[in-house]
Amino acid sequence: MFSPVLNRMIVHHGMAVVDDAAVDQFAQDHTFTALFFPGDWRRLTESDDVAVILPELVQAFQGVFKPAVIANESQRRLQTRYRFNAFPALVFLRNGEYLGVIKRMLDWDDYLTETAAILTREPTAPPRFELPEGCGTDNYYEHDHIN
Repeated sequence: MFSPVLNRMIVHHGMAVVDDAAVDQFAQDHTFTALFFPGDWRRLTESDDVAVILPELVQAFQGVFKPAVIANESQRRLQTRYRFNAFPALVFLRNGEYLGVIKRMLDWDDYLTETAAILTREPTAPPRFELPEGCGTDNYYEHDHIN
């Protein structure tokens, strides 16, 4: 279940909703795609902000990329595939291959700059997965808790 705001954006802008079984076909059907991972909208107020910004971003780039919302039940599985560590997130692909990710909410100018930079990159493997700051386990191992 998506937030009422995201549901309105999906209907009003005709955004596709894809799961992990359909994401590859969707990405192959469009040269550039932006996959929107809203996360838990009840916990992350930024999710609705990104939901509102995404259609504006599509318009600013004159429809160069096609957006899709990732179904709730597929978000965690696809998160591990694209290796990002924060929601909401926009994962950009070219012909189904990874270009980059924008995490959390940014200022409008930062969205424009980051998106433009990402769309000009060559596809690569997603970056190595890293835990968000403050989630490290260094202290655990420093105190010799392993038997």
